[in-house]
Amino acid sequence: MHILITGAAGFLGSHLTDRLLREGNTVLGVDNLATGDRENLAHLVNESRFRFFEWDICRPLPADFEAGHLDYIFNFASPASPPEYLRLAIETLTVGSAGTQNILELAARHEAGFLHASTSECYGDPLEHPQTEDYWGNVNPVGPRSVYDEAKRYAEALVMAYHRSRGVNTHLVRIFNTYGPRLQPSDGRVISNFMMQALRGEPLTIYGDGNQTRSFCYVDDLIEGIVRLSRSGVHLPVNIGNPNEFTILECAQTVLEITGSKSELCFEALPEDDPIRRRPDITRARKLLGWEPKIELKEGLTRSLDFFKGKLIMAA
Repeated sequence: MHILITGAAGFLGSHLTDRLLREGNTVLGVDNLATGDRENLAHLVNESRFRFFEWDICRPLPADFEAGHLDYIFNFASPASPPEYLRLAIETLTVGSAGTQNILELAARHEAGFLHASTSECYGDPLEHPQTEDYWGNVNPVGPRSVYDEAKRYAEALVMAYHRSRGVNTHLVRIFNTYGPRLQPSDGRVISNFMMQALRGEPLTIYGDGNQTRSFCYVDDLIEGIVRLSRSGVHLPVNIGNPNEFTILECAQTVLEITGSKSELCFEALPEDDPIRRRPDITRARKLLGWEPKIELKEGLTRSLDFFKGKLIMAA
């Protein structure tokens, strides 16, 4: 297949690129590098079936995007970590609206399949637990995090409109907390923060009392679920994440165990609208895709350790 991946230089986009190339597909990777990193794709420099194109999908699409037929498009273009989408607030809203529509139009012209990377943040600070895809969410539309939450919610509406009105073969994945190699060390997410602080011997920063929960999915499990969804006849949103729920304190203790660090814990104020509980109901993924995660948190952190150690050495 001839496949386009937007956000290809990002954490998830680069892993998806690797998976699709291993299967023998040809991939055009697109990224404006606002938060993506060319280093995530450096190992593909001699791969003849991969081509990288630096471009902002919010701009009119260049002729290169139209060269040859596209069979499928994966849309992963968006800042995803809180520090980044707060820094790039307007850009985050624009890529979720104008950018997503540009790529949906491209899919319609090529009669290509289309998968949009949405998020568990569509549920906001959920009043339903665990979260099913039928839950409409509890989102503050004017809070600091709204630039990301509402961009993703609007993008979902766009995707469904193109499916219903234009007949585009669309898929929607709601991604829950994911970690693994290539997660940017400074992106402000729980795992990367804890791993780098532990390796430096610094206190682990815990926001609130640490009893808020997250469900952490290793990147290989997530990519498997996404690929299965893209090849299914499921058009409504599907949660892809690990249903095993951990408190932030439990996560911190596991990181300390894996790294052997003697770091202490440091407690700070909980950011505004930070979700108190987060856990996916993956019944739909199990039933319709035959998918569920296999890698537990301790194993996934162990697999990720060398990557974070390498980043620490590079920064020294």
